Amino acid sequence: MMKKAVFAIVAVSLVGYGVYRGSAHKPKGDASLVTNRVWIDHIPRSERDVIQIFAAISDHSIGVFQAASAWKGQYEGFRYESNGDEFRLVFPQNGDRERVMMKATRCDEGGMDFCMQVTGSSRGAKRYFSRKGWEIDSINDLDSARERLR
Repeated sequence: MMKKAVFAIVAVSLVGYGVYRGSAHKPKGDASLVTNRVWIDHIPRSERDVIQIFAAISDHSIGVFQAASAWKGQYEGFRYESNGDEFRLVFPQNGDRERVMMKATRCDEGGMDFCMQVTGSSRGAKRYFSRKGWEIDSINDLDSARERLR
């Protein structure tokens, strides 16, 4: 139930933000494990446990930082360019810009398959985790994923 709620929250947020993708740029570097994957800071312990969620879609160079429980949440979308582990983020709502380092690796911690360390961001968590099967092929796939979760 909680896994479905996490994916539903991310899917709804990214689809909503994807409607306004305007002049998004393609990433310039290899963002490999960082992009096209759902990242969370921890597995929710209850319906009211707030988790940090991160996702970046390479098709349109957009992403989201989100803090949410199964019942309530908030998010902030961004556009990005990347060069290896360096991501240059632009937050269109207020014009903020950040240069963030995101280093994702394979790992085996707490049942997770991937770990990501984030430095330089004022948003989200500093460490995220992901699993095999949490890939996002494209923003268009989020619509069908949302439908499957209903």
